[in-house]
Parts: sequence; structure tokens; C-alpha cells
Amino acid sequence: MTELGRRERKKLQTRQSIADAALELFLARGFDAVGVKEIADRADVSVTTLFKHFPSKEALLFDEDEETEAALVAAVRDRPAGQSIPQALKNHFLSVATNHADHPLFATFVQLVESTPSLRAYQRALWLRQGTSLAHAIAEEIGAPPDDVRCAGLARFALEARDVIFGRQDREKVAETLFGLLEHGWAADQQS
Repeated sequence: MTELGRRERKKLQTRQSIADAALELFLARGFDAVGVKEIADRADVSVTTLFKHFPSKEALLFDEDEETEAALVAAVRDRPAGQSIPQALKNHFLSVATNHADHPLFATFVQLVESTPSLRAYQRALWLRQGTSLAHAIAEEIGAPPDDVRCAGLARFALEARDVIFGRQDREKVAETLFGLLEHGWAADQQS
């Protein structure tokens, strides 16, 4: 891996400073009560600089979007030999849940997003885009066309399952159940 130059490091630091300031203000007072000028002032940058790093106010709260998408695709492409795609996705979401859902601010973050219509809509749009990338990665892995409906369905189900997993205390059991449906089908889960 190549080391970042000074300029790139400075850009990353500025971006992180803006994202941190936005999160702090949003969690303290709510998304709609905070303006972008206030965030820029808190991060000690101009509003123009803020918008060079983030295309919208909503994007300030989802600053790890590219990393999230790359990790989803990597979970499929870099899975161990012999591991199914549903199992790889299950393991990925359990790992993310362990790293994020137990964070002390996670519940507050989720509450902020859920209580703000523009944030819910923005997050949904991100998930749809990530679902498309995930579906293409799945299709590539199984040798299917990029628009294969099975791959799109698996990607969409996996992304929706993430919210169910994160919302439960018994995450591992829930993940096993949901991804077991993908692995074995609905009929296998039914009792006569």
C-alpha cells in the first residue's frame, strides 16, 4: 500500500474534521436544527470547502458510504473458498454489527436517522446504490449477467436483513435464521 502524501492526508483530515463536527452537532440538537455554516465554522473551514468534501447536508452523516460499499463487495469477492455468498454476507453483517451496533452512540445515530425523513430517504438511496453494486459483484462471482434478478434479490434481501440483525439483541441467531432462508429456502423452514 502506498503512503499518502501530505496533501492527501490534509484532505482526509479536513474531511474527517467536517464529518466529526456534523455528527456532534446533529446528535446534540437534531439534523434540522443545524445549518451547514455552523458545521463549517465548527470544523474551521468555509462552506465551499465543506461542499467540496460532501455533496449535501445529508452526506455529512454518511461519510463512510464508499468504505461501506467497498466492504460489501469485498465480502463477496474475497470470501474463503467453499464459502457461499449468503454465508459470507452473514459473516460480514455480524462483524459490522459487532463493530458498530455496540458503540455507545450507535443507538442515538439510528434514532437520529429514523426520526429525520430526509436522512431516512438519503440512507435508502445509499442502500439502493449499494444494492446495485452488491448485485453486480454477486453476478460476477456466479457468472450471471449484471442484471440477473436472482442476484438483485439476494443483494436486496441481504441489505434489508442487516437492519433486522442490527435491531436485535440476539444478532447471531437472527443472522443465522435470515441467511439460512437464503441458503436453504423458505420451504425448508416450514413445518407441516
